[in-house]
Amino acid sequence: MKIDWQNIGIRELAALVSEKLRRGGVDSILVGGACVSIYTKNKYQSFDLDFVTHATIKEIAPLLSELGFQRESSRHFVRHDCPFFIEFVAPPAAVGDEPLKGEKNIKTKLGTLILMTPTDSVKDRLAAYYHWNDQQALEQAVMVAESQKINLHDIKRWSEQEGHREKHRQFLARLRRVGHQSKKSTQKEK
Repeated sequence: MKIDWQNIGIRELAALVSEKLRRGGVDSILVGGACVSIYTKNKYQSFDLDFVTHATIKEIAPLLSELGFQRESSRHFVRHDCPFFIEFVAPPAAVGDEPLKGEKNIKTKLGTLILMTPTDSVKDRLAAYYHWNDQQALEQAVMVAESQKINLHDIKRWSEQEGHREKHRQFLARLRRVGHQSKKSTQKEK
């Protein structure tokens, strides 16, 4: 299959990379802003794909080279005709002090993408808001919560564990202001 690298979408690229790594014996999971892009259908657009893996860069580099991505720095890979770059962040895959609860698999024509769940994606964005007062991250958390089924009870528990009850209340107030449907978010994700 011929890839239009200049116009590839973030979801398709993430699936292609995830599949290439998996077939090369490398377990990985997509985290960060790319998950927000995927879960919101690009309402928020990220241009980097952050993967967490226990594999070494020496194991990863040849696999990405087969896709035309070259190592630009210690953890960054680029392909000059592609609008996105790939980065590998240090394990473990966690939000705050808590390991990710699970993963979500999305099948595409380019392969199966393995990424953090929508609930963990909200927590990931809230962590930036809680710890660095990142308002853009708060908006991203709201966008994911609006677009996906999330577990509000788990987010509340995690927020309290992280010591951010008041900022969690601010997140809930922001959800109410945008007309969030609480029925949608109390269901557990599949």
